[in-house]
Amino acid sequence: MDKWQTYPVEFRGGLITNLSPLQQGINAPGSARILRNYEPSIEGGYRRIEGYDKYDSNIIPPYGEPVVHGASQTGTTLILGAIQTSPAAGDTFTIADVAGTYTIASSGVVFDATNNRVTLTLTTSLATSPENAAVITFTSTSSNYRAIGVASWEDKVIVAKNADVFETTGSGFTKINTYDYGTPLVNGASQTGTSLIVDGITGIPQAGDVFKIAGVDLVYTVVADASVSSGAATLSINPALDSSPADDAVITFISLNRESATKVRFTQYNFTGTDKIAIVDGTNPPAVYDDTDFVVLNSAPSDVVGATHVVNFQNALFFAKGSTLSFTAPYDDDAFDVAAGAGSINVNGAITGLTVFRNQLIIFTERQIHQLVGSSIANFNLQPITRDIGCLEGDTIQEIGGDVMFLAVDGLRLLSATDRIGDFGLAAVSKVIQNNMTQFISTNTDFTSCVIREKSQYRLLGFNSNITQENAQGIIATQFAEQGGANTGFAETRGIRAYVAASNYNEVTEVVVFANDDGYLYQMESGNSFDGINIQTTFATPHFPMQDARVRKTFYKLFLYMDPQGSVNFDVSLKLDFDTQGTIQPTPITFTNTGGTSGFYGEVVYGEAVYGTKLLKLFESQIIGSGFAVSFQFESDGTDPPYSLDALTTEYATHDRR
Repeated sequence: MDKWQTYPVEFRGGLITNLSPLQQGINAPGSARILRNYEPSIEGGYRRIEGYDKYDSNIIPPYGEPVVHGASQTGTTLILGAIQTSPAAGDTFTIADVAGTYTIASSGVVFDATNNRVTLTLTTSLATSPENAAVITFTSTSSNYRAIGVASWEDKVIVAKNADVFETTGSGFTKINTYDYGTPLVNGASQTGTSLIVDGITGIPQAGDVFKIAGVDLVYTVVADASVSSGAATLSINPALDSSPADDAVITFISLNRESATKVRFTQYNFTGTDKIAIVDGTNPPAVYDDTDFVVLNSAPSDVVGATHVVNFQNALFFAKGSTLSFTAPYDDDAFDVAAGAGSINVNGAITGLTVFRNQLIIFTERQIHQLVGSSIANFNLQPITRDIGCLEGDTIQEIGGDVMFLAVDGLRLLSATDRIGDFGLAAVSKVIQNNMTQFISTNTDFTSCVIREKSQYRLLGFNSNITQENAQGIIATQFAEQGGANTGFAETRGIRAYVAASNYNEVTEVVVFANDDGYLYQMESGNSFDGINIQTTFATPHFPMQDARVRKTFYKLFLYMDPQGSVNFDVSLKLDFDTQGTIQPTPITFTNTGGTSGFYGEVVYGEAVYGTKLLKLFESQIIGSGFAVSFQFESDGTDPPYSLDALTTEYATHDRR
């Protein structure tokens, strides 16, 4: 047997699965054959990903802000109004100024979708009679409802669920789709029946809007779009007026109809000195919100009503619906008159996504990509980028490191500018994990994405309602070069279940949020667990032949170089001879720095440890094993702070060739 030798490996290159085991061990020894819940780090090595916590401890309201429909209700029956989605048996809720939490009984729901009302049977009697229009707050639901849109905007997060849109700063949700129609008043006393004459209207009430009248019991639903002239209108309502309102009685609109929304998407803009966010949902007219007023663009033409995508380009809002790209007049989010500079363009294919890139609007369809150049309707010019490649899902389009990354049918691609003006590259960057990408695309039914700019990182997250949280899949792509995909390192995530996701900066703090169908809004890059659940990780090196794959080696020592941020506890296993069936594998070795005298704030009792002690960064262990090749596999299952695995060296001796 020869004398001992040292084999060093620097961890770099990320996940690679398109090479044979021996090829990978020879040509990419620092890469990974498994890299799960680690991320290729721009600071070197592979870093355990951070966890996520609830952004708001309250559930996202599943049914908007329903209210009590009529005072003096008693017993176990309760009628609610201003509710666009049917609740279910087992749901629990509270009532403003009424003691207790109430549960809907089995078969206890009779839903009136036409008039946005529901009659509930409760498991317990009401403690007291609630007031008319008392607010109902649901605290839990027995059915899952997906969050269908999310945006990180200024110091808050906006999230959409079912027929409503909410905002939160982390301590409760406030419904924002409550339109201000000015100061509407009853116009004339002694009115009865299902019509109500009003004045003081500054907007156009729509079918499904809900309001209450001062001094009159019940809440009322508008059953047909109103016709407003000089601020006056006659509203068709349901039910009939409970009593005749006084002249000039105040009308308060409670809810604005956004029923049947599909996926909700947002874009931020500022045309006149006020920050706003535009909202589309695939069904209803677009809306804009300025942190105070939620304004529906009821003047939008049919090609804009039901738009699926929206973006701010050249100081105008661009809307995508089917194959039509429509845009407003410059600096006016509610001007659709061609004479003012608005217009529309047909792109010959259903639009799947929009993004602005280097003063051009990039338009994706499933099979083609176009660019719109120019500054106004006078010189807009639609030009093809490619007629052979498209985008599978618009929510995967993100700009990162000077490129645009998106999901195509064959995996992740980069849209990159080249040295030639107006020319683009379309590199397929995920070929090194092609099998993983193919399986990822086929397993999931929906896709979303976000970028973590501080880490030069793109995250692609898959969603399938039949896949549980612990098995939810994602792909991490870290870009190590400013442009192009040649230096992109990949990894996988397990346990981040996202249907919608978004990221943005609030001043100097990057906020990354996501939501699914479990009722909560989450903040990524927060905490050391998946909302209290352990983070399970696996990193497996390639199989190292160590110069000669046909000479047996005996392994004696392992030195692991890492950068911990706190306590660390994980296992290391040797996988000999390509982990083939019948090969006897050594037992795992546990590495930990939680013992000794080092203390981590919040983890030890005062006086039993020394704070400020340097953390152990070099782990050394005797190992036992003999084979022609070896792979080291690292696994953890806990809530330790993140740590980086930087490099390893192993000491071994070779046998004589046989």
